[in-house]
Amino acid sequence: MEWTKVFLPIALSFAITVSLMPLFIGYFQMKKHGQSIREDGPTWHNNKAGTPTMGGTVFLVGTVLTSLIFGVWQKQMTASLAIILFILVLYGMLGFLDDFIKIFKKRNMGLNSKQKLIGQIVGGLVFYAVYRMQGFPNSIMIPGFGDINLGILYGLFLLIWLVGFSNAVNLTDGLDGLVAGLGMISFGTYAIIAWNQKQYDVLLVCLATFGGLLGFFLFNKKPAKIFMGDVGSLALGGMLAAISILLHQEWTLLLIGLVYIIETLSVMMQVTSFKLTGKRIFKMSPIHHHFEMSGWSEWKIDIVFWIIGLLMSVITLMILY
Repeated sequence: MEWTKVFLPIALSFAITVSLMPLFIGYFQMKKHGQSIREDGPTWHNNKAGTPTMGGTVFLVGTVLTSLIFGVWQKQMTASLAIILFILVLYGMLGFLDDFIKIFKKRNMGLNSKQKLIGQIVGGLVFYAVYRMQGFPNSIMIPGFGDINLGILYGLFLLIWLVGFSNAVNLTDGLDGLVAGLGMISFGTYAIIAWNQKQYDVLLVCLATFGGLLGFFLFNKKPAKIFMGDVGSLALGGMLAAISILLHQEWTLLLIGLVYIIETLSVMMQVTSFKLTGKRIFKMSPIHHHFEMSGWSEWKIDIVFWIIGLLMSVITLMILY
């Protein structure tokens, strides 16, 4: 792919998102459907109650349409592109159902954890089946050690990777603009890696997602006019894991996705500590809420977390190249 064509998928996905988002927001406002706020959350989040959500639906549509259009045009309609979009659609549908129940049932909890987990695992099994049919290896590449063959255990690793990062990005999505910004950094970094590996099918999806998130950010930055919802965050996390696998650079997500990992660990540590000792480590988890309750503004948290994500991405690229 010529470098001049790199901007076209970004532009189309961006255009689709910014064109449809006002209509989407207007519909939710007309129907008076909006986000419910956690009762145990920061009190200043109460003014966000009623803000339209499920905005991830729009940028996912932009991503899928752009990937298909350019996949056909650039002759990149491969199994890799298809299986990434499969994860996007399936995990996005799980999030959509979760959000739908929250909104129309007027409660803050949608699908239960078991229902979401089953759906995510089914998606992971399909992904692994296609992955193996395409001749991809049951091995992980670790810098300094080379490929380590895991045999059938790679299938278990793949499931943990997809489900884990899908939920990790979902936990991170708690502040205006946070995941939209982090997502652009993450997918932009993987676009560079895919370009260098000449995996242009994966590159197209990364560029389309970047463009969709850029368009979404215009509406999601503080003060947010719309939230991403689980439909967006679950899909983004699953896609990042899938892309790292297809690029055979799974380890890179430990750095590129460090913020998502820290957010998840903060929840695990909080729950474990409270169950064992009755005490909380953080004022509130995930950790971005801890910083909020410590006096940090949403913009400050966003910027610090974006900088961490950007630094980790730069370090990843330096290790690779």
